[in-house]
Amino acid sequence: MLLTLIAFVVALGVLIAVHEWGHYRMAVARGVKVLRFSVGFGRTLVRWKPRRQRPGQDTEFVIGAVPFGGYVKMLDEREAPVPEEERHLAFNTQTLTTRALIVAAGPVANLLLAVLLYAAVSWIGVDEPRAVLSPPVAGSLAERAGLQGGDTVQRAALAGDELAPVASFEGLRWILTRGALDSQDVVLEITRAANGRLVEVTLPMTALATHDPDAQLFRAIGLVSPLSQPVIGEVLPGGAAERAGLRAGDLVRQVGGTPVQDGQQLRELIRASGAQGQPPAAAWRIERDGLALEVEVQPDQAEDKGQRVGRIGALVGGAPAMVTVRRGAFDGLAAGVQRVWEVSALSLRLLGRMLVGELSLRNLSGPIAVADYAGKSAALGLTYYLGFLAFISVSLGVLNLLPVPVLDGGHLMYYLWEAVTGKPVAGVWLERLQYVGMTLLLAMMAIAMFNDVASRWG
Repeated sequence: MLLTLIAFVVALGVLIAVHEWGHYRMAVARGVKVLRFSVGFGRTLVRWKPRRQRPGQDTEFVIGAVPFGGYVKMLDEREAPVPEEERHLAFNTQTLTTRALIVAAGPVANLLLAVLLYAAVSWIGVDEPRAVLSPPVAGSLAERAGLQGGDTVQRAALAGDELAPVASFEGLRWILTRGALDSQDVVLEITRAANGRLVEVTLPMTALATHDPDAQLFRAIGLVSPLSQPVIGEVLPGGAAERAGLRAGDLVRQVGGTPVQDGQQLRELIRASGAQGQPPAAAWRIERDGLALEVEVQPDQAEDKGQRVGRIGALVGGAPAMVTVRRGAFDGLAAGVQRVWEVSALSLRLLGRMLVGELSLRNLSGPIAVADYAGKSAALGLTYYLGFLAFISVSLGVLNLLPVPVLDGGHLMYYLWEAVTGKPVAGVWLERLQYVGMTLLLAMMAIAMFNDVASRWG
């Protein structure tokens, strides 16, 4: 809990500070006087004013008690009287280009931060599962396409694009996600485990019944996890595994006449055993300390999200084979730019599909989910936390560029109107649009909070 809280607050502080720094630095560079730079709202915790500042600048830097936001207050005749000798330093007296650059600099700073964070992850290197496939889920897209357990994905691409190397299973998941959301087929070049032959397989993503980016999507595709050993982990007291005499370290070779290759396959067999009622007992062939044994296991029945499933009361599946994904200086930076572009485009498409009703609003996440992800990524290590920060930074940058009043993109929309018509948006319309924008944001926040609560306590 403490790690989650610290990771969340640090993430908010960094991302907000960078966003406001973008506004601040562009304002200073364009000769606008900045009165206050604040990270956070409410009661002031820390306040300071650097002795050395650019001519015309007298900025006060503040950290507030409430970390959910920040602001840069500039000299502006619309907010307070401005001495005649300082009118040239006021925001409202600047050219349209200068005002637009200052407003856009915040979201752009978030996107640039994300590029550097993704690049840093590539430079440091991260251990990820190899792109070796577990047996596809029965009846799934992957099974119908002919993919098999043990196949290794070498290259992949959306249909029509050039095949590119797949560095890890996470890279494969990213391509599959893009294909599912865009309803584009995905082409895989694989090495068969059985004979080592190179084979090209096409996954027809247009045939998917669901395109929501959740766990059910990957079950429908059939590629839920990388290949892992079908080994028994910790055995919980009182469960079916303990009653059957299973021990941690047992390697499962066969369940009721079905050969077992992989931990995910074993989990699927156990789950499926409870679908029709009380799971029947089945003979399991296992290896223990080099000896072949046979034990009878009768899973317990449980309920998971409205479905009846089997449970054995033990951790199932070992760690997959890992590979360190690392890039050089220029390749890492290029990969950072590419990932920010892809995540930005994907985020916009998701938002667009939510607006037209093609994608469920359940995919909106609020602060509870973000805090949860922050804690989990921090627990996994530095590179995972940096990747999380990069993703949230892209999301913040893209969100603020949307043409919604009260957001930076809304102000840019006003400036576009001014550029086209030669006059600013009328004051009465500004008030109305700000009201509409605030209503939209509050509605989105309410939906996101509801989703957070429903997913955890619903």
